[in-house]
Amino acid sequence: MIGTGLMGAPMALTLRRGGHIVVAYNRSAAKLQPLAAQGITIAATAAEVFKTCDCTILMLADAVALAATLFTPDTQAALAQHTLIQMGTIAPDQSRDLQTQVVAAQGQYLEAPVLGSIPQARDGSLIVMVGSTSEQFAQWQPVLTCLGEQILHIGPVGAGAAVKLAMNQLIGSLTTAFALSLALVEREHIPVDTFMGIVRKSALYAPTFDKKLSRMCDRNFSNPNFPTKHLLKDMRLFSHAAESAGLDPTLADTVAAVAQQAIAQGLADADYSALYTAVNSEV
Repeated sequence: MIGTGLMGAPMALTLRRGGHIVVAYNRSAAKLQPLAAQGITIAATAAEVFKTCDCTILMLADAVALAATLFTPDTQAALAQHTLIQMGTIAPDQSRDLQTQVVAAQGQYLEAPVLGSIPQARDGSLIVMVGSTSEQFAQWQPVLTCLGEQILHIGPVGAGAAVKLAMNQLIGSLTTAFALSLALVEREHIPVDTFMGIVRKSALYAPTFDKKLSRMCDRNFSNPNFPTKHLLKDMRLFSHAAESAGLDPTLADTVAAVAQQAIAQGLADADYSALYTAVNSEV
């Protein structure tokens, strides 16, 4: 496992509980200490992981971090005959570009981004969206099954990344729309319970509304499962992918602007429900 942040660390422990021998590396060594305390072997470099293991799962922040980790002289040489499973959120064209470079280094590459957060990473109930060949999917499905209750073969590399961005666009847009409606209700001094009673009985209801309701009402965005800065990154990735596909990205750009406003208020590392502060600043 390379990348032991909010998602990578619990995923490493879940794989270990599933019976796999796990070796972990992270560019910030401090994030490895809790894993070492629980018996996971720690590598000094990414190249050491590649040389030690048959397969490496990548859970890094973005394509820049992936390239910086994979394509140094030491690591690139160690990619031969090695399999990489890229599980972070990147754009379809970025994933296909990584595949080209890994294959050129005589390695194997597939993508398997996930839907779910820290609790699902801990208990192995993520939804895993795989972009790979049929042969790769069959080979690595037993490993992925440790992490997810639904392991879906979406199509070739790029397809999993596209569906992941489509889902995260829904996360951003639904949360922003709910935040704006909730803000109007509060500004008009209408009881939130009255509003939510109507929403819950309607075809418009989404469970995420209740998951984020108390955070928005209390303006408590601490202990995030998914920080605002990551939502902004993903909305921008979706906008780029949509534009490349000939679609109008205006809606995604608007949500990205709302996320940027929340970040400007010092909420980059806060839970993404902090979008509420951007649409309903305290008076």
